[in-house]
Amino acid sequence: MNELTALFALLTLTAELFTATPLTAPHSFTPEIEGPACDRQGNIYAVSFARKPTIGRVTPDGRAEVFLEMPAGSLGNGIRFDRAGLMYVADYTGHNVLRVDPRTKAVSILAHEPTMNQPNDLAISKTGTLWASDPDWKNSTGQVWRIDLNGRVTKAASGMGTTNGIELSPDGKTLYVNESVQRNVWAFRIARDGSLTGKRLLIQFPDHGMDGMRCDAAGNLYITRHGKGTVAIVSPQGKVLREVSVLGAHPTNLCFGGPDGRTCYVTEVEHGRLVQFRTDTPGLEWKRRR
Repeated sequence: MNELTALFALLTLTAELFTATPLTAPHSFTPEIEGPACDRQGNIYAVSFARKPTIGRVTPDGRAEVFLEMPAGSLGNGIRFDRAGLMYVADYTGHNVLRVDPRTKAVSILAHEPTMNQPNDLAISKTGTLWASDPDWKNSTGQVWRIDLNGRVTKAASGMGTTNGIELSPDGKTLYVNESVQRNVWAFRIARDGSLTGKRLLIQFPDHGMDGMRCDAAGNLYITRHGKGTVAIVSPQGKVLREVSVLGAHPTNLCFGGPDGRTCYVTEVEHGRLVQFRTDTPGLEWKRRR
């Protein structure tokens, strides 16, 4: 670790909790900014950097570059990494889930399902099973898909509202799915065969929409409040613990990284940039890789 990196890590660790600051320059990303996800080295990846369709890579100190040009006809949304370091991207225009090898930047189609509306966001289990939200914005409806390691696609839930944010609990037994228009967050039990059962309402917000969400290691959900300009932190019992202003009205998604997993990175449309804030608990996905 060089002196500059060590200084940056120290500043990060001592930053005030739950106070957002900009990470990248305004409008360095297009209005389609989404994702984001961190690799083991702490780099943050988010879609539509500089232009679309791209995936940008941002260092923890805010240096950004185009990492990947998306294939023709594809446009990324949610991004996830598996434990081996492979990247998965919800390609909502191509009705695909793409797999990217970050070392070679080779892009392949893990799963294609023509009856998907537009795969939006992804959750990933310890074993690499993916779950994809799939909203139909025109009709305010949605569904959920399960994608197995071999790319087999199974419809796991239908007849829902506008499914958007999606995440797994720390024990991997609960799948959370939110509905942006209806402002609901649902919790499903995951059966041994991978089917979803026991649907229950975790929380319904009285105003403003929702977008992406992620869990911390304690099982709290961090939910982007699109239109309100906050990230709501919600306990596993459905109680709002706090809301964090993210310096723009339209946050779309978030991830955890930093030297201890306690830096939350948020993609924000109004200013086309990434913002960051420190938390008191590391992110689930970050901890799972340790």
